[in-house]
Amino acid sequence: MTEHGGRPYRVALVQMACGPEPDDNVAKAAARVVEAANGGAQLVCLPELFRTQYFCQREDHALFDLAESIPGPTTERFAELAREHRVGIVVPVFERRAPGLYHNAAAVVDRDGTLVGRYRKMHIPDDPLYYEKFYFAPGDLGFRSFALSVGPVGVLICWDQWYPEAARLTALTGAELLVYPTAIGWHPHEKAEHGASQLAAWQTIQRAHAIANGVFVAVPNRVGHETGDVRGDRAEGPGIDFWGSSFVADPFGRVLAEASADREEILYATVDPRAVAVTRQHWPFLRDRRVDAYAPLAERFRDRP
Repeated sequence: MTEHGGRPYRVALVQMACGPEPDDNVAKAAARVVEAANGGAQLVCLPELFRTQYFCQREDHALFDLAESIPGPTTERFAELAREHRVGIVVPVFERRAPGLYHNAAAVVDRDGTLVGRYRKMHIPDDPLYYEKFYFAPGDLGFRSFALSVGPVGVLICWDQWYPEAARLTALTGAELLVYPTAIGWHPHEKAEHGASQLAAWQTIQRAHAIANGVFVAVPNRVGHETGDVRGDRAEGPGIDFWGSSFVADPFGRVLAEASADREEILYATVDPRAVAVTRQHWPFLRDRRVDAYAPLAERFRDRP
């Protein structure tokens, strides 16, 4: 450890298109992890629910069969890769916790293959083509960070990225990097009119989390047009154009690296924990917080008398 924190490390975000066959997606993601490790990455982050196309575009009880336990086949495969290539991995999983109880989760594996822990998505959306409440119970493990070889890393998932409370509480557990595995895109009929502003808002809110908490933020997203096709069974409707644009921002909110909107790629950036300490010294938001005045945050809304 240095005066201002741990050593810099290289993070890699896998931006990938997902096809109808789960095994093919896992094989592709595994190959990208190996490529990233060979490219010097010490932590690799995969996108949300990467094992399949984004199946929540429809409500279908048969799709619960896609879920698996943690640990389970997917986490064990990536734990083996972690051991072999000495790289930490954030592995999103459709988690089967018990019969009738499922979570949108992410397993966190360290470079020795140890399953350090899991995060269960706390905020569950229910919007057109994003029918997640049908499949997932809200997370009950709270907001947390994980002690990896590279340092403390916080994991949140997709819809969580719009909530400053989630970023703050995770940062308060000691995270120096917030990772947001994501599956977000445009409804095709909205893209021309609202696409640019939606993408800008998505990036802006997460850059704001970096600034407000003095942390790095890393966001791996998927890319490509999907109709929720799983083994040839497609959802009705226009599908979703996933907008890629994976990025990494530093504690000052500066975008260090950004991927394209329409191509598969591996995005690399350097996370320097010393920048967390230096930024917080100059912008001491944590010091000046009025924790004695924030109790109303635990209320849904304050109605007028």
